[in-house]
Amino acid sequence: MRDAERLVTAIEIAKQAGRMIQDARARSAFDRRYKKNAELVTDADVAVDQYIAEQLERYFPGEPRLTEELSPDKQSLERKGSLWIVDPIDGTVNFAHGLPHVAVSIAWAKDGKVHVAVVHAPFLEETFSALRSEGARLNDRQIRASTASSLEKSLVATGFPYRRESRPPLMRRLAAVMEHCQDIRRCGSAALDLCNVACGRVDAYYESVSPWDSAAGLLIAREAGARTGHLYPVPDTMPEELYSEHLLASAPDLYKSMKELLIRADEERIQYD
Repeated sequence: MRDAERLVTAIEIAKQAGRMIQDARARSAFDRRYKKNAELVTDADVAVDQYIAEQLERYFPGEPRLTEELSPDKQSLERKGSLWIVDPIDGTVNFAHGLPHVAVSIAWAKDGKVHVAVVHAPFLEETFSALRSEGARLNDRQIRASTASSLEKSLVATGFPYRRESRPPLMRRLAAVMEHCQDIRRCGSAALDLCNVACGRVDAYYESVSPWDSAAGLLIAREAGARTGHLYPVPDTMPEELYSEHLLASAPDLYKSMKELLIRADEERIQYD
């Protein structure tokens, strides 16, 4: 099947998943629990993941899947061949609290390179999509990343881990961004943060997340003209496009200065500690 056909199918699956999410919130039809005593998960996360899995198996039988709730084994990233990478509800806390920044993220990779990407935000009525080497779109229009070149005038997005003990080391990065950039935004969905870079709403984004949070959004940002990469070298065993630690995506002219700023903040933290 051609990549364009895969994209059409993935968009339809994501939109139907989005309708499930809207319905679950409208009816308050979900229970809450916590994974590893820190990360919120709802019945809706599992139900939507199950629906997407069934649909992918229907249209692409036998193709492996990496999904947050049902198939979270990250070792599948190291295998050759096809791989679907799915986050059924990116922004679960937002979903449970009634906030709009919630997304379904679906990516398809071949041999470690992402070819198809969809991020659908049901409460915002926005569908971001991209095909490798063919640009990125928001609903029916082409999108482009910011042309910002000055840190002082840049708006930066980021996020923080659920575990409180993991947050203090990131505070120096935050302080550096607040000192040198215009301001910071934290919407609670990595997939949408990356899409906001793609359409120029924010000038840069940095964070460490999971592959299902970032696989689709990174392709969308890159195809929209953003520069994407990592603050530190990617392990030899991991495909670079699927590695989700220490991510940085930004307007091309900001990338070098943002990377230097964040690494310098890390080095100052280590020296201080």
